[in-house]
Amino acid sequence: MLRGLTTTTYFADDVAAARDWYAEVLGTEAYFGRDADGTLAYTEFRIGDYQHELGILDRRFAPVARTEEPAGAVAYWAVDDVEAAYARLLALGAVGHDEPTERGPGFVTAIVVDPFGNLLGVMENAHYLEVLTSRRG
Repeated sequence: MLRGLTTTTYFADDVAAARDWYAEVLGTEAYFGRDADGTLAYTEFRIGDYQHELGILDRRFAPVARTEEPAGAVAYWAVDDVEAAYARLLALGAVGHDEPTERGPGFVTAIVVDPFGNLLGVMENAHYLEVLTSRRG
């Protein structure tokens, strides 16, 4: 039934500021944007080996109530070096939530809270690399 992730969506009160922050983090510009009531309400990036989509949606359109504490599902994005990615995210203004931790051979995770209140996970993942290698032939 589930064939893969299509879009991971984060929420922000200021979508333009979030777009700019993620453009810096990702090293690429958003490829899509949509306004509502004269302000940017949604923007989207295509990133990584499989061109996964990362969307930033105006928090007023979020399907769940906002909490003051970071909560919810965590999407882990594959990185080559969790320690370096975690340090860079902190340097760009994210707040540490779960320091880099080895979860087993070939699996290291970390989580930050982005400046907009979203949980952002990064992971070294042996399975991801195996799939990537097999798809490249």
